[in-house]
Amino acid sequence: MKTAMVKTGQANPRWLLVDATDQVLGRLAAKVAMVLMGKHRPTYTPHVDTGDFVVVVNAAKIRVTGRKREQENHQWYTGYPGGQRERSLGEMLDTRPDEVIQLAVRRMLPKSKLGRSMFTKLKVYAGTEHPHGAQRPEVFDVAAKSSARR
Repeated sequence: MKTAMVKTGQANPRWLLVDATDQVLGRLAAKVAMVLMGKHRPTYTPHVDTGDFVVVVNAAKIRVTGRKREQENHQWYTGYPGGQRERSLGEMLDTRPDEVIQLAVRRMLPKSKLGRSMFTKLKVYAGTEHPHGAQRPEVFDVAAKSSARR
């Protein structure tokens, strides 16, 4: 049997809809990163973007375990002198929950041009509404996929 090596443009990506309600942040981000990379498909090719588009809804209802809301901080630098900023995970979840999921998934993708192109296929929304109805996204149950592998 031959190994399938997909060329650029042959991937035929699908659109998947993920509901983040009561999902643990890290576990959800790991599953979404695997789908964006295309590792859930038998035609996975490491040097080609074979992943699917992922639409995550209800990002405001994401869950974190332990005391991460208070203890975990996100730091960034504005580029100006004295411009180092810091915000706790709890503050970020209250103000921009979509950004929390985007940061978690981005850090799990490859750090290259290919990883940046994979990240553009992630769409995250805080509520239930999204503008991708025309693509007819299929419902992707993250919880069922993790229990089926055990």
